[in-house]
Amino acid sequence: MAATAVRYLRSVGAPTTAATPATDPSAPLPRPSLRAVREDERAPLDPAAFRSVLGHFASGVTIITAPGEAGPAGFACQSFASLSLDPPLVTFMVARTSTTWPRIAAAGVFCVNILGADQRELCLGFAVSGGDKFAGVDRTAAPATGSPRLAGVPAWIDCTIQAVHTGGDHLIVVGRVEALGTDTTDAGSGPLLFHRGAFGRLGAPDA
Repeated sequence: MAATAVRYLRSVGAPTTAATPATDPSAPLPRPSLRAVREDERAPLDPAAFRSVLGHFASGVTIITAPGEAGPAGFACQSFASLSLDPPLVTFMVARTSTTWPRIAAAGVFCVNILGADQRELCLGFAVSGGDKFAGVDRTAAPATGSPRLAGVPAWIDCTIQAVHTGGDHLIVVGRVEALGTDTTDAGSGPLLFHRGAFGRLGAPDA
């Protein structure tokens, strides 16, 4: 039954992670090649309207960091979420055009720094492209991977990269949690939020 299903998926061009070798049905299937979205796959939506509607979903804000021989890498990221409890997995999304992502991918590890309500300026520093984003930023090495753990963040999650999937013009990165923790002394102000193109905090907008 399984072999029949795999043959069917291949015949219809489904993006399986497998092409089972005929000589070893238990062998893992190869990953599909990455590709961009074709013009005929684009939905007839106004990009501005898409952003406006989706902007009504409030999210937290994080900074994803990774170590590197040429210096640490990092970027501000609001598309972060928990994924699985057993095994412990988290996920974040990054644009395929990101210049920071290749450095994180090369490291194979990352740390999610969850920002507090008073860390708006720290977020803005990591939201730009280029330059030394870590200049003047206090940090220590996360215990499992050595990724930069930023000082003063309410919580951090230290991960190894488990998988990377395509998602249109973004990549979906899955990380396996190796260590994590909170700093209760910096959690009193609540989380930094992003809603409809602006920062905010629980209970009141951030002017």
